[in-house]
Amino acid sequence: MPGADATDAELIRHSLEDPEEFREIFERHYESVRRFAQRVVGRDAGEEIAAQTFLIAFQRRSTYDVGYPSARSWLFGIAYNVVRHQLRAARSEHDLLARLPKEPDATDPIAVETLDAARLAPILRQALSELREEQRSPFVLVALGELTYRETADVLAIPVGSVRSRIHRARATLRELLTVVRETPDGGDAEIAPGTDVTTTEDPDRHG
Repeated sequence: MPGADATDAELIRHSLEDPEEFREIFERHYESVRRFAQRVVGRDAGEEIAAQTFLIAFQRRSTYDVGYPSARSWLFGIAYNVVRHQLRAARSEHDLLARLPKEPDATDPIAVETLDAARLAPILRQALSELREEQRSPFVLVALGELTYRETADVLAIPVGSVRSRIHRARATLRELLTVVRETPDGGDAEIAPGTDVTTTEDPDRHG
């Protein structure tokens, strides 16, 4: 039986004989997958996507490449594929993006440091729908999923350099589309303050 310091790969390998071992994978990664899904498609749909992600992961655990100690990129890859399936199933991508929450989830203690998606949702959902898929995928994974460029490259099976260039193009496009939502002094409806760059997606891999 693996110890508490066992890697994800070790747990998944042992879960092939003892399925209960997969519970630790769920405990380690569910919250981050759920937050990512909710930031993309909204609270209720996000919980459904997180649940589907771990069901699929459990069913496919025999295919996991144990050469990767952490299952984080693998799980986010599954989650993003489920999101894309829902996007295709929706009448349009804009319809699904419109389900982004208009207000931050007060129960979520983790702030989105790279992009305040909840605060910008009314504009962000439209802007994201305008991006080409090859630009939107890495941008969403980095900005909303808080993955590193390396993890995003693993999820999308593309070179890190391609992740950087696609995010660079996505940021350039979003700069033209996005404006910042600024609350009015009386607390009423938000007003638009043009010209502010909210598209920063700094790569954590560049530090350290």
